[in-house]
Formats: sequence, C-alpha cells, structure tokens
Amino acid sequence: MAPPVYIISRVADPIFAVFIGVSAAALRINREEKEKGKTTQETLQTLRRRLGLEKSS
Repeated sequence: MAPPVYIISRVADPIFAVFIGVSAAALRINREEKEKGKTTQETLQTLRRRLGLEKSS
C-alpha cells in the first residue's frame, strides 16, 4: 500500500481545508448580500449580532 500523499503536511492539510472552506463561504455570503444591496460592513455587523459578538451600549 502506498503511503498517504499530503499537500502540505499531515497536520496542516485539514487546517488548510477548513480555511479554504470558511473563506469560500464568506465570499459567497458577501456576494449574495451585495446583490441584495447591503454593504460589507452591514454584512459583518449582522454576523457579529448573530454570533453574539456585538458590543452592548
């Protein structure tokens, strides 16, 4: 049986895959929100609010 082939390394490959997946999702969400007429800042504000990261005044 041939040894496994890694793009970067055994540890870095899964981290790289998650990074690429999250980046692709963020780009898609941002593009869809821009089509609806929202700015990137409005999209980020919505994300922070949904994650509970928005500061309370």
